[in-house]
Amino acid sequence: MDIPIFILAGLLVHCVFLVSIFDIYFSSPLVHGMTPQQTPLPPPAKRLVLFVADGLRADSLYELDSNGTPRAPYLRGILENNGSWGISHTRVPTESRPGHVALIAGFYEDVSAVAKGWKENPVEFDSVFNESKYTWSWGSPDILPMFAKGATGDHVYTFCYAAESEDFGAEDAAKLDIWVFDHVKSFFNSSRSNETLFSALNEEKVVLFLHLLGIDTNGHAHRPNSREYQENIKQVDEGVKEIASMIDNFYGNDGKTAFILTSDHGMTDWGSHGAGHPSETLTPLIVWGAGVNYPQKVTSQFFEDNFLKEWKLENLKRLDVNQADIAPLMASLIGVPFPLNSVGTLPVEYLNSSAHFKAESMFTNAVQILEQFKVKMNQKKETTLSFLFTPFKWKIVCGLKHFIAVSRMFVQTFVFQKSAVLFYSFASAGMIIVFFLLIQTCPWTYYIYCLLPVPVWYAVVREIPVIQDLATNVLSLHVGQSVGFLLISILAVEILVLSFFYRSALTVGLLVFAVWPVITQLWVQAKTKALIWTLLCVLLAIFPLMPVVGRDPNIPLVIAAGLLTLLISCFSLASLCKSENKYRDNEDLKVYFYQMFSVALSTYVVSSTHNSLKNKQGLPVMNQIISWMILVSSPVLLLLSPTFLFQRLFSILLSLMSIYLLLSTGYEALFPLVLFGLMFVWVNMEQEALQHYGLSRKPKLAFFNFTYAMDITQFRQLHLDDIRRSFFFVFFIVTAFFGTGNIASINSFDPASVYCFLTVFSPFMMGGLLLLKVAIPFVLVSCAFEAVQVTTQLSSKRYKGLFMVFFFFQVFFLYSANLYFSLTFLMSLSCSISHYVLVMSLTIFMMVMNGLAQLLTTQRLGLPRRTKHHST
Repeated sequence: MDIPIFILAGLLVHCVFLVSIFDIYFSSPLVHGMTPQQTPLPPPAKRLVLFVADGLRADSLYELDSNGTPRAPYLRGILENNGSWGISHTRVPTESRPGHVALIAGFYEDVSAVAKGWKENPVEFDSVFNESKYTWSWGSPDILPMFAKGATGDHVYTFCYAAESEDFGAEDAAKLDIWVFDHVKSFFNSSRSNETLFSALNEEKVVLFLHLLGIDTNGHAHRPNSREYQENIKQVDEGVKEIASMIDNFYGNDGKTAFILTSDHGMTDWGSHGAGHPSETLTPLIVWGAGVNYPQKVTSQFFEDNFLKEWKLENLKRLDVNQADIAPLMASLIGVPFPLNSVGTLPVEYLNSSAHFKAESMFTNAVQILEQFKVKMNQKKETTLSFLFTPFKWKIVCGLKHFIAVSRMFVQTFVFQKSAVLFYSFASAGMIIVFFLLIQTCPWTYYIYCLLPVPVWYAVVREIPVIQDLATNVLSLHVGQSVGFLLISILAVEILVLSFFYRSALTVGLLVFAVWPVITQLWVQAKTKALIWTLLCVLLAIFPLMPVVGRDPNIPLVIAAGLLTLLISCFSLASLCKSENKYRDNEDLKVYFYQMFSVALSTYVVSSTHNSLKNKQGLPVMNQIISWMILVSSPVLLLLSPTFLFQRLFSILLSLMSIYLLLSTGYEALFPLVLFGLMFVWVNMEQEALQHYGLSRKPKLAFFNFTYAMDITQFRQLHLDDIRRSFFFVFFIVTAFFGTGNIASINSFDPASVYCFLTVFSPFMMGGLLLLKVAIPFVLVSCAFEAVQVTTQLSSKRYKGLFMVFFFFQVFFLYSANLYFSLTFLMSLSCSISHYVLVMSLTIFMMVMNGLAQLLTTQRLGLPRRTKHHST
């Protein structure tokens, strides 16, 4: 099998494995065809006003400031004198769309919505807005339209500001909330001269929704502990006070208006959200008005978070709810049918009504949830063979989802079998499985999961020689050496596994790497290189000990990284000019000068941009243009450089650093520089190690040419040192993965990283730039490994087999680690979904990076060059 086919096959297999986990655990929770359920008794309120302060943390609203006064005096007075309060517990992902869906529709959205940036509706769903007689909403164009598009008929109206207004670099994002308050006031004033609108506003079952995005935007731009964030809370408090007073006056203080203030999610101290930190999942809930209980005095109450004493609210009963519980609460207050897909439980303690009304509401809530179960059970019964269908009686994983998980486990274990008889037996079993799935009208993905072992088997068989080479080398050792080799291998892989849980494990590994030359002959052969290797290993070991998230921007460190890159470039360029490399010419040197200029320009743009944002002057247009130009031009300049090893690696560093600097906000700007230094020394050290095989070393790295590299496996066989090289490669890849942050966590991203390119909220664009930042260290390691393959004269195909073997062991240890917390494989799988996704994604990413590294090291763009004319 050719290498490209092998890579594509491996990529396909891992992609299927990655997709399967979402198919198993993240399928849509929605079902359709239920009968709407509505409380038969008259509701306490005719209308509901919903305030959602986007990105507002519970502690930021409830806690007192340094002077002992509340940040939101009006809302504080409400919860102390007029209404009920508590904490709304959100679920991951703590993003705006899932939060609003839980609030207004009552269910926790599946991850399929992320493919549309959580802006559009991947599936239609019911909501309180849809069940209302009329709903008017004001706020962000990212949130409001999805509830209007999902509504039946023409009774949900939206008023949105322009998307460009959501600018993290704006002078004051509180203007977004002021826009909402002003337009609500104008709306009610205009209704007095519009009989149709006035009549509609006086109907029953009316909802008014005010989406307030300013707090979230200020939190992203300035962080929740900033003056801007806290001042915005005060402005929201004043705006809510004015709107509540205006609405009460508009309706003649008829006492038929219910008010709810809450948030879709919180925010970390470093200005991000998306994961499950308490600062993100604990949001405020204050309810007052028609049908709502007054504050309940208590002598004592206990919560594990111990916030009550800090907030000075220990004597007022705190009523916590799940975020999805707010939807049935709103439906009960105004008497509309509970949203069809709601899974929320009505928090009856918030209601100030008769026991009869509470009982009827609870019964309606239960019947509405039961309707979903009945529809789901009928759907399952229709697609399952009668003799296999068992009614749900206890909490177990059942049905086809269980079957998919078992199939995927079978795939992963089967691919490492050796017997050809087993292969043919599986082929027969595959036909039976196809028939079994066909008669049950299963989705097409099920066929892939069950039949995937067939092509995988061929790939494994063709790679058996690699394993045989390794076995031959191990068996040639003495018993003690063999045992030692196995123990060291297990320990090495265990360090990789621990790094997925504790980043400090990378520090331990790098410190062990630092003494590698000392325990070998390399310290004697190349003392200078060995000393530099040790120093760089120690320096790189510092980064995993640095904070993952929560760090404050440190632009001087970014500037220092840029200047250090230029300094190193000057020395490298001087060395290149003095070299006797006959392939050097002036045209090539110009490329390096352009790249150095890009690094200098990037350093300036970062400094200038963040100074401008700090002064609330926004993102300078010229800086934005320059940033995008550098992003586009850097890869082109890279491909214009010569393909000789030293020159191409030097060019790769300059091009990638110019981009990385633009995406940095602190110490992480130094990380790729130290990482690249270690990678370059690694290439030199591996060349020194060649004498262990009796091979002559080539004189200088400058004469290695990536384009001339050939598959010369026939010149030497696999050696145990090649296992070490493969492990080094995997370890450095993991270091690139976790070196400066935990990219498995959504909230570890700092939005300020993309401010040189854009400040207006754009999830796909921002996400793409952040992924580019993550990929750059990967590219550096992958290109260095390509150089190692050239200098050590070993087939790249054999190395691919080696690091894939290491990843097999890594996945194995990830699963075994979770077995401590569960009794069965399937239970451990459900506990380690994030780790499984991480490993599969990392493997896929490595394959992609391998191909990209080959492109960046071997390809060169040709430009017309001036021809020298010689006189005769």
